[in-house]
Amino acid sequence: MRIPIPALVVPFVILLLFFFVPGLRQMPWTTLRIAGVIVALTGYLLFITARLQLGKSFSVGPQAKQLVTHGLYARIRNPIYVFVGVMWFGLIVALQLNWLFLPYLALLVMQLIRAGREAKVLQERFGPVYLNYREQTWF
Repeated sequence: MRIPIPALVVPFVILLLFFFVPGLRQMPWTTLRIAGVIVALTGYLLFITARLQLGKSFSVGPQAKQLVTHGLYARIRNPIYVFVGVMWFGLIVALQLNWLFLPYLALLVMQLIRAGREAKVLQERFGPVYLNYREQTWF
């Protein structure tokens, strides 16, 4: 399995933030900051896992190629959205860039809208099978 290119961009952007945002490297490594790194890293690894489990069903726009119900998708309908949110939150805490909460909130709203659109497409394509899956999973 190949790691998707966008997944490789995330660590690169984080390194750029760390090295080029004034003052970040000089900030002390508090317990809260370390916890943020752990949350961000966990979110990132689970995001990569979800993306790999989605396989060829991944698309930028809502499509219903197949209904993926294994792995993380057995419990969460939209694990990519969930774990990108977890990763972003961890980064905000780790980097102590509180202004990132505004785009974070916008991201959450966009993900809710996208999840709704995807649910509609999946329900149209898979009908009762999707509805049953939806009842057994979170978000």
